[in-house]
Amino acid sequence: MTHAAEHIRNWPEESREAAQLVIDAHGEPDEATDSELTWFEAGPWKRMVASRAFFRHDFPAPHIDAVESVIDYRVPPEKFTELAKFDGSVIVERTAGEVSARCHDEQANFLALNLMHDIVTGAKNADEARAYYAKEFADYRRKQPTPYMEKLRFAPGHGTGDPDRRLLSDEDLAQAKKEGQQREPS
Repeated sequence: MTHAAEHIRNWPEESREAAQLVIDAHGEPDEATDSELTWFEAGPWKRMVASRAFFRHDFPAPHIDAVESVIDYRVPPEKFTELAKFDGSVIVERTAGEVSARCHDEQANFLALNLMHDIVTGAKNADEARAYYAKEFADYRRKQPTPYMEKLRFAPGHGTGDPDRRLLSDEDLAQAKKEGQQREPS
């Protein structure tokens, strides 16, 4: 039994099956615990995480989400709402400069992140992206071409973190601390 297989042997069947797909594609994980397997720099991904925990997801058809694929990508804050309308399993981490998709397999994550990019660049809105996702999801089962499920159709970024902007100066913080000390009971 492989190292990863030992970790997932007691996982629920749904998440064990999803993790095995990643093991088959990328080999043994770089890190393994009883609840997660993690690969770094696997294929185009900054990291992939297969989790024991999984979530039911009914878009576009019932399935489970247990495999997360992460890329470096900066999403403008004004696009967050449109992405949330598109797919609740696309997760934007603004400060870290990361976007991930969590689904059952890597191909569905390619699909979700390619459509995320289309939304961010204005090529599609959320409704158009949802319709395309459903079409390609069905085409995959029909054994028809599925270009958005084959690979990322854009290059992930670098240095995509967004530390935001400072609102409080050192003087503001010093003044707040001084005011707090004045309020302390003697």
